[in-house]
Amino acid sequence: MKLGIIGLPQSGKTTIFNALTRGNRPVTTSGGRFDVHTAVVDVPDTRLDRLSALIKPQKTIHAKVTYADIAGLDGSKSGGISGPLLNQLAQMDGFLHVVRCFEEPNVPHPMGSIDAERDIAAMDAELLLNDLISIERKQERLTDERRKGGGRDKVTIEREVILFEKLHATLVTETPLRDGTLSSEEEKSLSGFGLLSRKPLLIVLNLGEGQKPPDTAYPHRQSSIVALQGKLEMDLVHLPPDEAEIFMAEYGIEELGLNRVIRLSYDLLGLISFFTMNQEEVHAWTMPRGANAYEAAGAIHTDLQRGFIRAEVIPWDALLALGGLAEARAKGKLRLEGRDYLVRDGEVIQIRFNV
Repeated sequence: MKLGIIGLPQSGKTTIFNALTRGNRPVTTSGGRFDVHTAVVDVPDTRLDRLSALIKPQKTIHAKVTYADIAGLDGSKSGGISGPLLNQLAQMDGFLHVVRCFEEPNVPHPMGSIDAERDIAAMDAELLLNDLISIERKQERLTDERRKGGGRDKVTIEREVILFEKLHATLVTETPLRDGTLSSEEEKSLSGFGLLSRKPLLIVLNLGEGQKPPDTAYPHRQSSIVALQGKLEMDLVHLPPDEAEIFMAEYGIEELGLNRVIRLSYDLLGLISFFTMNQEEVHAWTMPRGANAYEAAGAIHTDLQRGFIRAEVIPWDALLALGGLAEARAKGKLRLEGRDYLVRDGEVIQIRFNV
């Protein structure tokens, strides 16, 4: 999972980046220039921790999330997105749009005032405009290809013409493409196209210390809103755990923003976690919701997928209650499932294979 952190200048993107990655990058502005910093962090998962505590393996391997702090995207200005910046944005699985809600007289807002809904609309407009430009260019190429002939199959070309007309009609109404409904075939056609307004979006309202979040609505699909006290969250992740708990209780923070953002991101991207375990390691794996046991085997190793026979499956909490894999197997609690079995979130899976 790779998430790009975007937002207007002075919105606190790097502060949120530090809070989510336990980093200490300087929070000074990049002056609007194109700049990307990344960090890979473990996905917190108490289920994995409890399984690890049960069998005490040599290694415990969490699922990973990559955050990219992306500077240079400025929805307060008009114009298309530059090539290098667009390339970075297109590689992301989703975006965290940091929206400034805090007042800071020494750091003026680029638009002159604090207005969360205006800033959200400005960034949306930037993403929509870029998609509109990309789609119109694609339509021009399709028109040329249809006129000249001699290339791809005509049925395929006509299918794409209809698809991109559909996308264009959505964008001209200033509607993000993630709000539209596409068939599985259409989704496949667009898989490498990198349209920005199709990507899941988590809006992060960056609050000042003790500030209440504004009443902000965002009625779009594959989108959600979370409010964080960015500066406070950044400070908390660098405190010893016992001290952090005291401050969290004082400010009414039930869990760190890192955990909340990752959980919401999993939901928006339609992801689940499953686990494998033995005496050497307990391992968390990430895969799309609706993936099957055969695909899970491939996520672990191509040899397991190539030689797939059956999957032994049990919910993590049932395994914990039984005391381990050996006990579950002895009591006949491990289900044998075929390659088409749809894996559920939190299941422990052992792959039987023969290569």
